[in-house]
Amino acid sequence: MEKTAYYSALMDRLAHYKINAVIAEVEDKLGYERQPLVGSADALSMEEWKKLSKYAKERNIEISPLVQGLGHASFILKHDQYKNLRDDPESDWAFNPLDPETYELQFDLYLDALEAMPHGDYLHVGGDEVHTTGRGSGKTELELQLIWLNKVCEFADEHDRTPIFWDDMPIKYAGLYSPMFNTSHSRKEVERMWDENEHKLMDYLEMFPKNCIYMRWNYSHPQAEGNIKAMEWFSEHKLPVMGATAGQTRWKLMPQNESNMENIRSFANTSIEEKIDGLLLTLWDDDSPHFELYMRGIVAFAEYVWSGDKRSKEEIKAAYRHREYGSALSGEEYGFVDQLEQAVAWWNAALLKSNSRNNLRNLEDPAEEVVIDLPFSGEKGEWTTRHSVRLQNAAMALRNCNKVASAIDSMKVKAIRNNYRLEVYEQVNNLVRFSGQAMFALQAYDIAQEGKEEQEALAVIQLLPLEFNSLRAELEMVYGQTRILSKPEGYKLDQDHHLPMANQSINFDWQCWAEIFFLEKLENQINNLQQ
Repeated sequence: MEKTAYYSALMDRLAHYKINAVIAEVEDKLGYERQPLVGSADALSMEEWKKLSKYAKERNIEISPLVQGLGHASFILKHDQYKNLRDDPESDWAFNPLDPETYELQFDLYLDALEAMPHGDYLHVGGDEVHTTGRGSGKTELELQLIWLNKVCEFADEHDRTPIFWDDMPIKYAGLYSPMFNTSHSRKEVERMWDENEHKLMDYLEMFPKNCIYMRWNYSHPQAEGNIKAMEWFSEHKLPVMGATAGQTRWKLMPQNESNMENIRSFANTSIEEKIDGLLLTLWDDDSPHFELYMRGIVAFAEYVWSGDKRSKEEIKAAYRHREYGSALSGEEYGFVDQLEQAVAWWNAALLKSNSRNNLRNLEDPAEEVVIDLPFSGEKGEWTTRHSVRLQNAAMALRNCNKVASAIDSMKVKAIRNNYRLEVYEQVNNLVRFSGQAMFALQAYDIAQEGKEEQEALAVIQLLPLEFNSLRAELEMVYGQTRILSKPEGYKLDQDHHLPMANQSINFDWQCWAEIFFLEKLENQINNLQQ
C-alpha cells in the first residue's frame, strides 16, 4: 500500500501524460461493507476510494475496479468462512463456478467496488491463469469458464459497466497459447496451428459474451504472429478486444529491460495497426518495486499509444529526463537507469544458488538451502576459483553501481523536480552494492594469509550485518515517505501458488530475504569457526 496522499499526487502526474483511465486491482485493499472480512485492516475505506475517484475524474482520469473472480482469489478464499466456495478444497486460488454462493459473494464485492469507483466505465473481472473442474462436474474447463463469464458479464451489464476479461484461458484451452509468446513461428505456421485447433473455440462461440472486452495480454512478445492472430480472431467474431502490455512483470526491486520499452512500443504499434479498442499498461505489484520506479515505463507508454512510433527509445529516454527532472538533465550522461537495471539483474541471485527469490518463505532451512557456500572450509583460494565467474559479474555490477551513484549525486544537485525519485533509485543502488561488497569481502578472506591478514579480513566480514542493518533502515526511511511497509497485525498471508515476494512476510523482510538468510548463514559459520 502507498499512503493515500501519494495516490492523489499520482493522478496529477498521470493526467500530465494524458493517461485517461486506471484499472485498480483492489484485492483486499478496499474496505468492503457487504463482505467486511475480505478487506484488510489497512484497506482504504469506501469513502476514501470515492474521494480518490472524484479527484481523478476532475483530471480526466476514470478509475474502474478489477475484482479478481474465478482465479487469483486467494485474498478471499484464504479465509475459513469462504473455504466451501473453493473449486479445489486444498487450494485458495479458484472459486467453484457452479456454486451459486460464489456469485452471491462476488456480486457483493462488485457492488462495493462500483460504488467506491463510481466514475469508471468498466468492471474488470479477471479470469486469467485459472483451471477449474466444478468439483468434478465433468464439464470442460472452457465451458466452466464461460458459464462464470456469462454470469459476471450479465451483472456488469445490469450495472451499466462494460466488463473486461483476461483472454488467456480460452486460448490456452484451444491449444493456441504457446504461439502467442513464441516469435519463432511464422505467420504460415500460426495459421496452420489455428486451422487445426480453432474448432475448440468455435464449438463454444455462442457462449462467448458479446458485451465483454477480451483483453489480450502479452508482456514479453507482442509482435509474435500468434499474439496478432489471437487479437484478429476476437475481432473477426465481433468480440471487442483490447491489448495489455506491461511496465513491470516479475522483476525484483525495479523494472528491467529498459523499463520494457521495446515491448510497450511493439504492442502500441500493433494495437494502432489492428485498430483494436484500447491499450492498457499493467504494473504488477507481486514483487513490488517502489511505484516511483515505474514512471519511465509509464511515460514511454503514453508516448507510444498517443503518438505512435515517432521517436527512438533514446529520444524518449531523453524527453523523460527533461520532463521529469529538468531540461539540464536530458543528456545521456544522466541516463543511469539502464546501468542500474543491469546491476539489479545481477543482484537478484548474487548471494543465492539459484535465480529465484520467490519461494523462500516455505523452505525449512533457507540459509542452508539457497545461500551460496562460504569460504570458511577447504584450501585457501578454492572459493575464489569456484566463484570466479560470480566475482567477475560482481565487479561489473559494482562498476555500474559506482557510475550510477555518481550520476545520481550530480542529478540531485541539478534536478528542479522529482528529487524523491532519485532518492529511491539511490536506495536501490545501495542495496545492490551491498551484495557486491559482500562478495569481495568473502574473497579477501579466502585469499588472505593466515594470521593478521586473515583476522583483518574476518573483521570486515563481521561488520556486514551491522552495515546491512544500517542500509536497510535508510532504505525503509526513504520508501516509507510514501509507502506503508508493514501489513497490519494479524494479517493472513495468501497461500497461492504464485508466492509473490511482497506477500511473504508481514513486515518488509520480504524485500531482503536473500540478504537476511545470507547473513544468518554467515554468522552461523563464523560462530562455528571461532569455537
